[in-house]
Amino acid sequence: MAKKATTKEATVEERLQALYDLQVIDSKIDKIRTIRGELPLEVQDLEDEVAGLETRIEKADEAIKALETDISSKKNQIEESKSAIKKYEEQQKNVRNNREFDSLSKEIEFQTLEIELAEKRIKEYKAKIEGKQEINDASKAKLKETKDELDHKKNELDEIVAETEKEEKELLKKSKKAEEVIEDRLLTAYKRIRDNARNGLAVVPVERSACGGCFNKIPPQRQLDISTHKKVIVCEHCGRILIDPKMAGIEVIEEKPKPKRRTRAKAKTK
Repeated sequence: MAKKATTKEATVEERLQALYDLQVIDSKIDKIRTIRGELPLEVQDLEDEVAGLETRIEKADEAIKALETDISSKKNQIEESKSAIKKYEEQQKNVRNNREFDSLSKEIEFQTLEIELAEKRIKEYKAKIEGKQEINDASKAKLKETKDELDHKKNELDEIVAETEKEEKELLKKSKKAEEVIEDRLLTAYKRIRDNARNGLAVVPVERSACGGCFNKIPPQRQLDISTHKKVIVCEHCGRILIDPKMAGIEVIEEKPKPKRRTRAKAKTK
């Protein structure tokens, strides 16, 4: 109740000044958050990249291990086939007829083909391992580089937070205090304009006969109305609250009228 009673007694000029003072404070807070606001996003992006690289490396390591297991299995298979061939060759020495010999020959041929196929698969697996290892080495190098960059960005962010946290808290207190002397209707309008404005500017001075927010020209009569501080005037184009430049501490340099050019009288002809 005390707040409303106080704001009712304030003149339009005082209300406009209070709004501009609040805007100055809020703009400083915006600047701090903009500086800090980009870094957390960069840190988050780098953390996501690190997580992605670690997952990729882990999967590649698993794939390489699986291929190494397959190679080991194929090598065992080759040894088994060699043992089988040796056994069949020994049996051929004791066959009783050609049919038994041919049967053992087919078994030897089959095991020989199994060895050739296993050796072919081993070559394929080794080529895959080489390719995956090459990619994995590049991923590990990228991971180290990204982690180094992440550490740097985190340190940078920690420093900025340490430097700006105290200032931001003080400004937030000032902003809250500045809001207390502004009537609810005006404060609501101010916050709505700030939310919709691209740069967070809700209160702007007239500069060079134009709106300090959208830079559209302000008609001379409207400029005169703004300078009298009799009512709150908003920009017809962007909706921002307009104030006299002097209120914002901007020195107004009046343009001097250009002197009229004198025309020389023509000499009378006789």
